[in-house]
Amino acid sequence: MQRRYWQFYWPLALTGLTMLLARQFENATLGRYANAARELAVFAFAASAFALLNASLAFVPQMTAVLARSARARKRCLRLTVAVCCVLTVPLVLAGFTRTGALLLGRLFGIGAAVQVPVTHYLRLVSPLLVVNGLRQYYTGLLIQAKRTGVVTVLNGLMLVIAGAVLLAGLHSGLRAVHTLAASLASWLVHLVLSYVFYRRLYKPATDPELKCLGYGAILSFFWPVALTSLMFALSRPILYSFVARLPESEPAIASLRIAFDFALIFHNPLNQFRHLFVMYGREDALGVRRFMIRVTAVVTVVMITVAATPLSKLVFGELLGAPADIAAMARQVLWAGCLIPLIVTLRNYFHGLAMVGRSTLGMGAGGIGRIAVIYGAALACFSFGVLNHITAAAILTLGFAAEAIVVACLSRFRASPSRQARA
Repeated sequence: MQRRYWQFYWPLALTGLTMLLARQFENATLGRYANAARELAVFAFAASAFALLNASLAFVPQMTAVLARSARARKRCLRLTVAVCCVLTVPLVLAGFTRTGALLLGRLFGIGAAVQVPVTHYLRLVSPLLVVNGLRQYYTGLLIQAKRTGVVTVLNGLMLVIAGAVLLAGLHSGLRAVHTLAASLASWLVHLVLSYVFYRRLYKPATDPELKCLGYGAILSFFWPVALTSLMFALSRPILYSFVARLPESEPAIASLRIAFDFALIFHNPLNQFRHLFVMYGREDALGVRRFMIRVTAVVTVVMITVAATPLSKLVFGELLGAPADIAAMARQVLWAGCLIPLIVTLRNYFHGLAMVGRSTLGMGAGGIGRIAVIYGAALACFSFGVLNHITAAAILTLGFAAEAIVVACLSRFRASPSRQARA
């Protein structure tokens, strides 16, 4: 069984890696523009603002894999996905195209007019992409449900190649950074088209079509807590950035946090694919899946510590990503401060998997709220006492992950308690 899990899991882990490499390409491109610290800081704010809305779509593949197991259920999941995307696009358009929206965005992130202008310009350029990404995630979920994870990996690899080529072309042709980054996201459209083509050719309906009469209410009750979880994750960085932005010489600190957090996701994101593994196999062999998760997490944690504690981190941030020496040094410190996160993420994802298999996702949303409350409280305390910097910001993010894992674990235990089951 462990081999079977590995065959299903490794393409998804590689998929997560290719997606994160795209971020490294973005950071490396920005690091080669004049005034790299400013460009990295601007894009940190712009990407965070976009992610606040886009993050709600992160669990569309899991929703589709769990619920879209009949023709009617697939149609309803698709309609709900499109409706959610359209609703999420509205605030993005307001922020990018209206003065009031831009002012609210500036207040949310604590940024001045000079930075606000390129941030809102970027949001105008990428506003149509929420619908594209939602549909892309929907068809990815159907391919995963059909256990075509290898196809998903190939499509994401192709998307990475296209994005990298556009970034390189934009940099060498003299395009402004905001135009180069926005143009690279056209690779999402290519991914959507090919995902649909492969879905039409390869998808086979589930052999155990559950939930034939699945209603919109049931889909929403599953989706909104996981969307809230993703939204809370996307809020984590903006909250930290909003406090760090108030510090003297804040741009280098924000730039170092941006590139270090993005690089650290190379270690965290493959562990997030455990959710897909648990959805597919957790009901029949929870113990075996848990054993697999522990083994993979141990390897990932050792590799992350090795990179953080050796000159490899200097090579990555200074040479490969092209960050200036001061920012690269700060990024290495941020990476080292977050080495506990893989262990915490795996614990959280184990209980996320239990929640999705049981189609009771409310605890996931509560965990996300707990994470944000802790991050905000800790950031406020550190800022008030004058100890907030790039290192303590990384420690605060770790603390937020730990708070989320504790909340989800406690609520999962509560749902599984004998007295609770008896009342149910």
